[in-house]
Amino acid sequence: MRIAIVHDWLTGMRGGEKCLEVFCELYPEADIFTLLHVPDSVSGIIESHPIHTSPIQHMPGVETKYRYFLPLMPSAIRMFDLSEYDFILSSSHCVAKGARGGEDAFHLCYCYTPMRYAWSAYDEYFSGGRVGRPLKWVLPRTMAYLRGWDRESSSGVNEFVAISHTVASRIREHYGREADVLYPPVDTDRFCPGSREGEYYLVVSAFAPYKKVDVAVEAFNRLGRPLKVVGHGQDFERVRRLGKSNVEFLGWQDDSTLAELYAGCRAFIFPGVEDFGITPLEAQASGRPVIALGEGGVLETVVAANRDKFAPPPGFPALEAGSDYPGEPTGLFFREPTPESLVEAVLEFEKRESEFRPEAARRQAEKFSRPRFKNAARERFASGWAAHMERLASRV
Repeated sequence: MRIAIVHDWLTGMRGGEKCLEVFCELYPEADIFTLLHVPDSVSGIIESHPIHTSPIQHMPGVETKYRYFLPLMPSAIRMFDLSEYDFILSSSHCVAKGARGGEDAFHLCYCYTPMRYAWSAYDEYFSGGRVGRPLKWVLPRTMAYLRGWDRESSSGVNEFVAISHTVASRIREHYGREADVLYPPVDTDRFCPGSREGEYYLVVSAFAPYKKVDVAVEAFNRLGRPLKVVGHGQDFERVRRLGKSNVEFLGWQDDSTLAELYAGCRAFIFPGVEDFGITPLEAQASGRPVIALGEGGVLETVVAANRDKFAPPPGFPALEAGSDYPGEPTGLFFREPTPESLVEAVLEFEKRESEFRPEAARRQAEKFSRPRFKNAARERFASGWAAHMERLASRV
């Protein structure tokens, strides 16, 4: 069996690349196809595979401005000749799922979300003053094309596996397809609870528009509590200028420093909507409670003390009226992505702080450990392949 793994781009080790790393361990003989590869930007496990790139690799300035080439990506992903591969595993949040193989190939898409820029995060990326006047005329037409292509290309996938029930719901809405759910891995062994927490709160995030780091900064400007912010990205300078003296911007940190920051924080702040959200689980693996916007993936990963006030995504086991959620609380949700709502949640957390135990947070994180993901992925992909072979045999 010849295996091709298709990943949107390789420019750093984020959540999707942590999943890809496991796929590379499961299939050490697989070839990788990607639009763009920045050498040495991903782990040695990934780099050890043959990596094939698209013509976008050679565009000027692409290493930092690759999102500007979004309109070219659907055509670029279709340029890969995968006709000799039996199993295509696409690891997709943008266009990877649009890669095409031969007529009898099995294509399973591990989907982080339907194309984020065209659907769930369109407003965050392109609203307000983020887009210049020339693009305001072109953008709606470009996005209409991308949405159409994204929907059409889903027909080339045999089976979808989503990273959360939140994403499975989007796949159902945008593609009219059903998807199993397989939660991504969290490297829980990298983290452990500290001996005692500090006085600061913590944000760990890329500075992308939909991450809403500015909401956290403005909330803590009002609270006056110490906030440490780890991360970088396109909104970094704008958000940094908002912060008062109690907000400390640390940029990206190495693994050991990050583990110490998690273990030492009073609570972890998560103000954006994520498809799944690795960092809240890293915080819980460190024994720390999470204060999060009650939308998206955190509804499935954080046991909020006020969870009964928030509707879970379709397909996720819902609470019966009047029942208690099994397990101790590991966090608290707030309702609106505004500084006011977050301020209210932080003040409520401080009143209820004694309810949150490090042991409960750690137990919750271990449900999403890397070994569990690897075993579940192996079984799910193997069963999909076996069912595909049965379908082929029935046609003979």
